Amino acid sequence: MNVAAPTRTNALRRLSFTFAPDGSHAACLASAADGGWYAESWLLPADGGPAAPTALPLSGNRSESLRSQLVSLPDGSVLICRHDGERHDLVHLSSREGTCTETQLATLRMPGLRLLPLPAGRTAPSAPVALALGTDTRPATTVWLVRTDGSEPEQVAEVPGLHGGGVWLDHTGALLALDRVSAGIVRTVVLDVRSGAVTPLLEIGERSNDRLVLFDPDSRFAMVRSDAPGTDRLGWGVLGGGEPLRFPERLHVAGMFLRPVALRQAADGPRVAVQIDHGAGSALALWRPAAGRLDPLPVPPGRLGAVGHWGEAGLRMPYSAPDHPAALAALDVDALLAHGPASPTSGPMPLPLQLAPLGSGLPGPWRDTVLPWQPGCARIPRTQPPGWRLDGSTAPGDGGRWQPAQSIELAGPAGPLEAVVYGGDAWLSSPHLVLALHGGPADAWRLEFDPALQRMAADGLAVVAPNQRGSTGYGVPHAMAIRGAWGGPDLDDVLYLLDGLAGQRAALGLEPPSLFGVSYGAFLALLAAAHAPAEHVARCAVVAPFLSGARLLAEAAPPVRALTTRLGGGEQIADARGPRDVLQLAHRLSAPLLVVHGNRDEVVPVSQSRSLRHELLRIGRVEGADFRYVEAAGSGHEVLAEEGAAVLHELLAAFLRTGRPG
Repeated sequence: MNVAAPTRTNALRRLSFTFAPDGSHAACLASAADGGWYAESWLLPADGGPAAPTALPLSGNRSESLRSQLVSLPDGSVLICRHDGERHDLVHLSSREGTCTETQLATLRMPGLRLLPLPAGRTAPSAPVALALGTDTRPATTVWLVRTDGSEPEQVAEVPGLHGGGVWLDHTGALLALDRVSAGIVRTVVLDVRSGAVTPLLEIGERSNDRLVLFDPDSRFAMVRSDAPGTDRLGWGVLGGGEPLRFPERLHVAGMFLRPVALRQAADGPRVAVQIDHGAGSALALWRPAAGRLDPLPVPPGRLGAVGHWGEAGLRMPYSAPDHPAALAALDVDALLAHGPASPTSGPMPLPLQLAPLGSGLPGPWRDTVLPWQPGCARIPRTQPPGWRLDGSTAPGDGGRWQPAQSIELAGPAGPLEAVVYGGDAWLSSPHLVLALHGGPADAWRLEFDPALQRMAADGLAVVAPNQRGSTGYGVPHAMAIRGAWGGPDLDDVLYLLDGLAGQRAALGLEPPSLFGVSYGAFLALLAAAHAPAEHVARCAVVAPFLSGARLLAEAAPPVRALTTRLGGGEQIADARGPRDVLQLAHRLSAPLLVVHGNRDEVVPVSQSRSLRHELLRIGRVEGADFRYVEAAGSGHEVLAEEGAAVLHELLAAFLRTGRPG
């Protein structure tokens, strides 16, 4: 048992939010400007008052792992599962009278383990609070009941097959719907926790993938996701009611991902809060099946957290925006509904020169709706709509404001590309401009708070963060464009943007853009710096780069090799540009270069950056003059989010502004 003092916190990053089953508390992982990660417990007042976070730091200046899974409990304590390979430690964190107590509960060993909170209503000290579902290579799933009284987890079932998801069908924690994967098909089954018996629940089509995503035990109203209608889409119905499930067109919007996050019964029947993700931002809508309506709600531009709790005090969801660090939003759905959808206050968003926003391309029922996250949409007021409040978002320490960003669309070589842009409407004419490339490659820039980009913007740098081909959130063709072609279509997009930005800035008498990239984005930035004309790149800063897909396959850990193989990273591109190997292109890296890598990187081995440094020295480049190499001692792949990150943010911003590597 370890003890530490809980504190109020000024977190800049928060993730992995979870709500207690009764909605009284929430929990998340959090980190401050220059510290490690820790668990945070939030009190959610029943009267709808502001939510209050309390940090639960670990003793001995230890940091929580980003891979840790949290379960928020009704008494404000937090159950944590810490993963280290096949070892999974169950830990209980509680705060009483100014003291944070960490209690080790148990250790389970198997390839995979995850936790599911039990429904509310269990109050006895010895009552179980969660299920642990473990998977192995047979494949099979083992189920344990987990308590916080110090007793060992109680195994209650072992069922064949791999199971995901997890939706309770009752209030007592007896019947659990799970998504079973068998012969490449996903079907929802019911696990009786008391007997260990498993029975089918959803089998809509002969070979369809059918999943239960939301359920109300009282009315038996269900939201499902299935490809039985021909495409993967949402449907609804009453389980056991005799009527077939319905898949209305209103719940299927091409190119957008609709995610039910919370359900509440009302006088007019069930109401479902639906998060709508497309590109960098999120929208929120209210689905009322009785009326067949999906009504947009006017939430501010940003990114919602894909989880929520809807109780008597209203709907609560995580939210972040470029100028609002992640926190918990409190929503009065009726007030938002009465306010109506967001509307423009002026003409289209003005952009300099030829970089005008393109059409929204919104399909179907959303074509004439102006949504606050819509790329290229009209200017949205920054005032909060009635019925919206954000609790616990940290303000800058100097009493000022965080730098805002906007979402725009730029022309690309094969179609429009969305970008998150810092620097206001005059970003193109900023003295210094950074083209930032995200990691992944199956990832994207989001309209959310990013400490590294925020630090650059605060230092006077304009930032353009595009979601080039290969980015997620724009449909399957956009994401799959680089499958087996790393450094192919995405490099085309980056070089096209570089050419346009450098040319227009040259006409204004300004220096060309600088390049910044992390992980896969660092690999892409180095390729771009090597292939672009020298006058198109002012300088290049990369964090945790790898040198080629093949070199990553040769040196990375098995999970990374498996992911690289699945994404086709080791396949060669045969075109006039030649091999996409940074080491073979090092002689073409002429712009000032900064390389940062954590020496304990578990994803991209630090040997990749060391090899680049050695090659630069071999061909006569001078360290401290032509390039700078920085190894962050003790840091892993998330070096820009770990302890000491603020120093690296400062280093990157200074280098991208001045170009001086020394």
